[in-house]
Amino acid sequence: MIQLIGIKGECSIEIRQKFSIVSSQLQEKLKKLNKIIGSVVILSTCNRTEIYVDSELQDNELINIIFDVLEWDKNLSPYIFYVKNINSIKHLMEVSCGFHSKILGEDQILGQIKDAYGIALKLRTVKGALHRLFENAIACGKEFKNNCEIYKIPVSSPSITVREALNRGAKRYMVIGFGEIGKLIFKYLRPTKPSIIYVAVRNLNKIDDVYKNQSGVKFINFNDRQNYYNDLDCIISCTSAAYTIISKKDIPLKKLLIFDLAIPRDVDRDVSDVNGVEVYDIDDISSIDEENKIKRKEKMEKYRYIIQKYMKEFLKWQRFNELSPEIQKIKRYGNKICEKRIDTFKNKKYTKDNEQLASIMIQSTAKVYISRAIKLLKEEKINGRENECIRFINSIFCDEVNEN
Repeated sequence: MIQLIGIKGECSIEIRQKFSIVSSQLQEKLKKLNKIIGSVVILSTCNRTEIYVDSELQDNELINIIFDVLEWDKNLSPYIFYVKNINSIKHLMEVSCGFHSKILGEDQILGQIKDAYGIALKLRTVKGALHRLFENAIACGKEFKNNCEIYKIPVSSPSITVREALNRGAKRYMVIGFGEIGKLIFKYLRPTKPSIIYVAVRNLNKIDDVYKNQSGVKFINFNDRQNYYNDLDCIISCTSAAYTIISKKDIPLKKLLIFDLAIPRDVDRDVSDVNGVEVYDIDDISSIDEENKIKRKEKMEKYRYIIQKYMKEFLKWQRFNELSPEIQKIKRYGNKICEKRIDTFKNKKYTKDNEQLASIMIQSTAKVYISRAIKLLKEEKINGRENECIRFINSIFCDEVNEN
């Protein structure tokens, strides 16, 4: 059964970060869960933590195992939601299209779903129905993105952050962290022609020269970042660190704008107490976007039919997939009948006319199934169900004859 355990969207950052899974530990946790509960994918981003499973375990038994493996505090269980079957399928489809994102309609989530699914594939923790569901959800997100063209309305936290920084007159920037979010910030900042962009990274050797050789850009060692704070108007921090990296004692007494796009937080809470410093976290950034959110919601609702289409397609596949054991049984029986006839032909092909022998073997194979159908029809006649039986038998045997 496909099920989902996730963190409620209205939870504060303080609560969400208690459920976050550090990227360095994600694969280990994924493998542990897989051994206990079966097929599983973990979707862990700066705004959400969701565990998708296909397992016989259910309800509190499943929830308790997940809390134990992920080392979550069970006192925080009121902050999770748990859904099954069609509700979990619908949720993933909606997530892939941006309906549950803090920044409504942002398309970064689609890439994050691909990454989560890719990790599960690599570690072989996903298979069967859950494998198919993620394939469908990714295809759904792609079609929704291409048809809805929501990207024409400013939509991502990086784009909103850069726009807000520009509106506040910032010219000198530092981007801390150069993962997916950091690169998007860099992408949106470059065309605005700022005076300088410092990019603080842990390993300078991993940075491509294409980035390093751009004018107005300076990549610096992560540990040297504080030496440049006096030269800045704006800091945008987006690391995957498990702890805060900007504290009150690090901040100079000057006017400074700080955007913290990380979960767990990169910036200590008391930094906002420094005179002249303004700090915005991911929730603040989403609230800045209210006007565009209304426009995006109106446009997105017009394309909800795409979600319905992919849900219908998956549910149809799921129903057929439930018949798979019976279909395999029929095929095995058919193969067994054929193999017997083939062996008989091989043993007798030198003693009889081959054409006559082949005719006998083919007729014999057909008689096996015809005899079984007749026997079943007689049994169902006794039970008063012959009309339904006749319909099935005609569909299997007679319709094909008529077509030929």
